[in-house]
Amino acid sequence: MDETTRITLRLPVDLHEWLVAQARSARRSLNSEIVYRLEAERAAEADGESR
Repeated sequence: MDETTRITLRLPVDLHEWLVAQARSARRSLNSEIVYRLEAERAAEADGESR
């Protein structure tokens, strides 16, 4: 990731708490967890389109 952009993100409290717990268990920051999950979803979507 060469360039980054800052955004403000509003999440439901329960989703935020879940993401924080997932990040902790994976020993990642919350930001890294969100990026990881978005990139995984993008890759899965790309794989589905190429089939």
